[in-house]
Amino acid sequence: MELRQMQYFLCLAEEKNVTRAARQLNIVQPALSMQIAKLEAELGQKLFDRSVQGMNLTSAGEALVRLTAPIVRDAEYARQEMAQLGGRISGRVSVGLITSVAQSTMASSSATVASRYPEITLSACEGYTETLVDWVNTGQLDFALINVPRRKTPLAAHHILDEEMVFACRKDSPLKPPAKLRFDHIANFDLVLPSKRHGLRLILDEHAAAIGIDLRPRLELDTLPALCDVIATTDFATVLPTIALRQSLANGAIRAHRFDAQRIVRSIAWVHHPRRAVSVAAKAVLDVIGRDLAQAAAAAREFVEPSSGRKRSPARRESRKPPGRTG
Repeated sequence: MELRQMQYFLCLAEEKNVTRAARQLNIVQPALSMQIAKLEAELGQKLFDRSVQGMNLTSAGEALVRLTAPIVRDAEYARQEMAQLGGRISGRVSVGLITSVAQSTMASSSATVASRYPEITLSACEGYTETLVDWVNTGQLDFALINVPRRKTPLAAHHILDEEMVFACRKDSPLKPPAKLRFDHIANFDLVLPSKRHGLRLILDEHAAAIGIDLRPRLELDTLPALCDVIATTDFATVLPTIALRQSLANGAIRAHRFDAQRIVRSIAWVHHPRRAVSVAAKAVLDVIGRDLAQAAAAAREFVEPSSGRKRSPARRESRKPPGRTG
């Protein structure tokens, strides 16, 4: 099996479409189809189920992804390191991000990477923490930004930032949280929260269990922009990290309050496989994302009401400008 065949196979496995994969590889479709057929004949295994919906991996194809992805990553790493000797940072970088990160900073981060590192090809996806950990472990991603998991993972983890989770409701909502807001007070509100599949919900449920309350949201939404829209247009309330609320806070659609006690902090880390080197290109991408994320979190914090319940002065409110795109 040649390295080129592995690259073709992995690209098709990712794209699930011959046309898109051929375009990504900069080859014609018949050439890609021929290489995949040759690979299947060589291995004596059917790697894809072909249907009108696209190309889906068979069980043999899934096994081959696990076996070949680390090999291709290592070959790409070697190529990038040699290129760096000539002063260039280049190569393909695959990164996974939890939704709250992807939807708050990925647009600006990817634009910065494209302008600053024109020879880097960036592939980014979003998902739940457990899914991203699995993809990094099998070599499908170079690294991922995740909520720090409560369970031990086989990956190497590096802390990026801690972020406060806050109570939020519509700007002109009649909801009046107590002046000294505690986490157990949220049980008295109609809540919309992420589902139990979501890492943020796991954090909330753990804190609720620790103080003896049961969270029973009336609505569950894992798409955070949609959740923020619900908060901005109804009398529901939520508890989310500040960056997930940043846009709605900046445009004045919602208001957010810190907890006076029982504060909740979620930690974000980046993870990679401990036996696979992190390329120079991947480190460059990580540096951009990390800075953008820290700036977004700092900007969002400026819009959150103090935990004491005391309002900021009107003059100070007017002096603050909504944060623009970072990058």
